[in-house]
Amino acid sequence: MFQEGFNSMCDVGMISHPCAKINLGLNIVAKRPDGYHDLETVFYPVDLSDTLEITARREADGGCYIEVTGLGLDSIGDDNLVAKAYRAVKRLYPCLPGVAVKLTKRIPMQAGMGGGSSDCAFTIMMLNKMFRLGMSVSEMRSVAASLGADCAFFINPVPSFATGIGDVLAPVDVDLHPYYIGIVKPKLKISTKEAFAHVSPKHPSVCCKDIMSRPVREWNNVLVNDFEQSIMPGHPEIGRIKQTLYDLGAVYAAMSGSGSALFGIFKCPPQDFDKVFRNCFTYIGKAKY
Repeated sequence: MFQEGFNSMCDVGMISHPCAKINLGLNIVAKRPDGYHDLETVFYPVDLSDTLEITARREADGGCYIEVTGLGLDSIGDDNLVAKAYRAVKRLYPCLPGVAVKLTKRIPMQAGMGGGSSDCAFTIMMLNKMFRLGMSVSEMRSVAASLGADCAFFINPVPSFATGIGDVLAPVDVDLHPYYIGIVKPKLKISTKEAFAHVSPKHPSVCCKDIMSRPVREWNNVLVNDFEQSIMPGHPEIGRIKQTLYDLGAVYAAMSGSGSALFGIFKCPPQDFDKVFRNCFTYIGKAKY
């Protein structure tokens, strides 16, 4: 069906803005037989976003050509999640034409903010819409989950309680409307292997989903990210940034995902945020939900 209308769609593009996320709590609850870990976390989207432009190529040779600007990527070749997303959809729909992709990165990499996963999911959604593939949300999530643990979340990025490896999702009620979210990403890079090195899986005394019903001022010392115990001893800079967020007035602060970005939740935007963290990536925005 989409192939019949391809000539009319050539050189027609689509632009979207893949968003970032933070983790409101993250508990590693069990190690799985396949070597992965089961977790419990609340994914919360933030307005910090990349820009993704996809254009159908008249050559229609099935290739995905990517141009990246903005913040650097670890990979812009076949290992890039945008390219993987294209190939995954191409396997399901072999007649999918070639595309040219322009990706402007604003979400820092290796931050625990899901930048690559978001680009991946939005690529799937854009291809589905551009070429009228007719995939449902469930089908798109299935494709996304095969490419990365948190990719499925970005198919419909609303506050969600995630279990499994991060791919089992359910909407969760959380109200941060009155607050601002400040994000700090130091130059430090933390590998997944390092993040899991000293984690001892266990079920928390209180599930992060249940903590969402409490006032934000009560989250401190109750809502935790298990990766902090693994990472902070070897990287004291992470602990110092977290304390500085509290010193600036955050009502709650934590590391996002496996880091190295941290976030603070503020009643008012903190003064001179970028100057305080002058050697880091910074962002401040109004909470979305």
